[in-house]
Formats: sequence, C-alpha cells, structure tokens
Amino acid sequence: MERIDEIDFLRGLAVILMVIFHIIFDLNYYLGIPVSYSRGFWYYEGKLSALMFIFLAGISVNFSKNYLLRGLKIFSLGILITLVTYAIDPDMYVKFGILHFMGVSYLLSFFFKKRNVPLLLMLSIASIIIGIVFDGIRVENNFLFPLGLISDDFASLDYYPVFPYFGVFLLGTAFFKTFYAKGKRLTAKHEKKNFFHLLGKNSLLIYLLHQPVILGLLFIYKFLIQFTQGGF
Repeated sequence: MERIDEIDFLRGLAVILMVIFHIIFDLNYYLGIPVSYSRGFWYYEGKLSALMFIFLAGISVNFSKNYLLRGLKIFSLGILITLVTYAIDPDMYVKFGILHFMGVSYLLSFFFKKRNVPLLLMLSIASIIIGIVFDGIRVENNFLFPLGLISDDFASLDYYPVFPYFGVFLLGTAFFKTFYAKGKRLTAKHEKKNFFHLLGKNSLLIYLLHQPVILGLLFIYKFLIQFTQGGF
C-alpha cells in the first residue's frame, strides 16, 4: 500500500522533537549543563515526541504485510541498544526503551488488529488505567518491569513499559479503522515531498544514528572549549 503523506509528515515532526529532547538530555546527563529534562517543558516535549511515534505506529502496523517480522526486527534493535548502552555504563542503560516497546506492540497487534473500534477503545482506556495504577506501585524485584511494575531502585536510560503505552498504540489502530481503513485521508496527497516527509520515511534509521552523532558533536565542542581555555 502506498505511503500516507500525513503520517510521514507527523513522524518527521516527531523525529525533530525527539532530536531536540535528546540534545537537552545529553547536555544535562553527559556534559553536566543544568537544563532539566525530567520535568517542565522539555519533559513534556520529549513525551509528546514518544507518544506521537507510538500512536503513528499503531496506525502504520495496519499497513504492513510483514508486521510480525518487523516487530521482531525492531525488538532486536532494542536489544542491541541495551547491549551497547550496558557496555558503556552497566549501572545506567536502556532496559526496556521505546524500540523494545514498539517491537512487542507490533507482535501483540496480531491479537488486536481485527477487533472493532469500540473494543479497541475500551482496551486502550484499560491499558492506560492499568499503567497509572502500576505507576503508583513499587514491588520488591524488577521481573515484571516490561509491564510497568518496578522497584524503587529500578533505573533505565529509556523506559516505555507495555502499560500504559500500549493504550496509545491501540488508539492508533482504532484511528486507522475509523479513517484509513475506509479510504479517508486527513490531507490531500502531495506530489512534492518536504523535509518532514523525508525524516518520517527514515525515522528508524535516524533514531539509531542520531544519538552517536549528537554525542560526538557535543564532546568535540567540549574538547574545543577545554582546548581554547588551556585545559590541555
């Protein structure tokens, strides 16, 4: 099935928001610059990006003929990120980030793609409520952290558990059934694609590459500042 312009555009917008948030995160976490990413504007800016990706994935899974294979691929990339971040810092690495979540969601969609919209909406609301409840609970171990049940000492550089975020994914699937499955489009087809569409079409590749690029540029900047100040 042909690509949907507005989905690529919105995914491209989500990519830009993601990159901005990760720049803020890296400035704080790796360079010690006191700009907060855990609350306030930048926190919600980062969450908006993630929620957009998840919602759009809930739509896009219905266009994919090989969605189960794609789910395994995305989850495998999540495992790769876990291994890389663990090698860098065993105390703080990605345990169940957005790629883990996306991969699992694609696999779980096998059970939900053919459900009707009212049921999908009810399941979505239930998932979000479960996530809110789980967020207020602390357990003794972290065996169920992919579901959202964690202990007080749980830490992860990126964390998107099944609950509540699968609810957002299901909202995307319900949206697909309401609009795209009936041949509707939110915008007219544009023959001339812009920068946002390009980003949207390559969002997974950008996700995998943008952090090494950002960190490389930031550490080069730090080196140059120290060099010009006589730190070497």
